Amino acid sequence: QVQLVESGGGLVQAGGSLRLTCVASEGSYAMGWFRQAPGKEREFVAAIAVSGFSTYATDSVKGRFTVSRDNAKNTVYLQMNSLTPEDTAVYYCAAGRVATLLASYNYWGQGTQVTVSS
Repeated sequence: QVQLVESGGGLVQAGGSLRLTCVASEGSYAMGWFRQAPGKEREFVAAIAVSGFSTYATDSVKGRFTVSRDNAKNTVYLQMNSLTPEDTAVYYCAAGRVATLLASYNYWGQGTQVTVSS
């Protein structure tokens, strides 16, 4: 059972930045970031392969969000820049077998709230 702990959420003004951190109890997993806004379904945000060499992001965050990882620390990051109110959501990190196979994400963190004010 992989334990995931997110941190770094908070309140920020539009145009600002936040960096989310997710620490895993063990490595060797692809890592993904997902978010869920009030009244909406959970959606994929970004993911990174085990090696760290391949990253993926949904179109709405490309050019603004960057996912990275430090395998020595079993930690994955989501750097979020140019935030807009539409980015307001609870952000979850998840561990899976294949970065691009959403159904493979079996382990989830508790989530961290990101609120962007206009």
